[in-house]
Amino acid sequence: MSSTLLPLLVEADELNRQLGQESILLVDLCKPEIYAQSHLPGAVHLDYAQVVAVNKPVMGLLPSESQLNEVFSSIGLTREHHVVAYDDEGGGRASRLLWTLEAMGHTRFSLLNGGLHAWNLDRRPLQSGAETRTRSHYRVQRNEAVIADKTYILKHLGDPATVLLDARSTDEYLGSKRFAERGGHIPGAVNLDWMQTMDRNRGLRFKPAEELRTMLTSLGVTPDKEVVCYCQSHHRSAHSCMMLKSLGFARVRGYPGAGSDWGNSPDTPIE
Repeated sequence: MSSTLLPLLVEADELNRQLGQESILLVDLCKPEIYAQSHLPGAVHLDYAQVVAVNKPVMGLLPSESQLNEVFSSIGLTREHHVVAYDDEGGGRASRLLWTLEAMGHTRFSLLNGGLHAWNLDRRPLQSGAETRTRSHYRVQRNEAVIADKTYILKHLGDPATVLLDARSTDEYLGSKRFAERGGHIPGAVNLDWMQTMDRNRGLRFKPAEELRTMLTSLGVTPDKEVVCYCQSHHRSAHSCMMLKSLGFARVRGYPGAGSDWGNSPDTPIE
């Protein structure tokens, strides 16, 4: 299988030129009915629920390694594959898959910038029906360097070398809208609603890099710091992780469970 060199954030025209390469595994995380009607040529469908685990009231946890072995094997993933993921919501579900892959030791991946919206905006080819892949025998290798949990965050509260980026809406951040026992945010966290990073006029692609850097710098989110991203379930914040990585941030962690874990824990400080 020949190697594929695609950027972390791949544009529709560049991906279109690479379609059909054996080294690319194209994964669709759209709603099942949308996938059945129209998807990128050769894309295999993956149900988002398969890459997140729930332990109510905590949502968006990492599934067990055995479960992820099964999920990745079922779509035919091998170590040699370069995964390209997309969805129909601007990249949240696709980003969570890619973050999960990285957390499980698979580092060859790209996010289709804007996903299906951008692909359709550019009038790229689509097909219907279902794709089946030959089953593989994938084994994950957990990578703790991109994972944060409650203990890790408590240890780094107030650490000037670490910044917490909350990807939820302003109302959730301030606590006026609440989806956990306690509302508000992790002390010291800065807020950048993930929707503010998308360009609605360009098929939900990320806004231009310089614009994003300016937004982040104004919040104190700079490449010299480690950034821990969270939302309510590490869905929206997985999108933030991919944004930061695409901008060259070297130390980025995601917090699975996120606000549903922190806000439902009686022993965590909150602002």
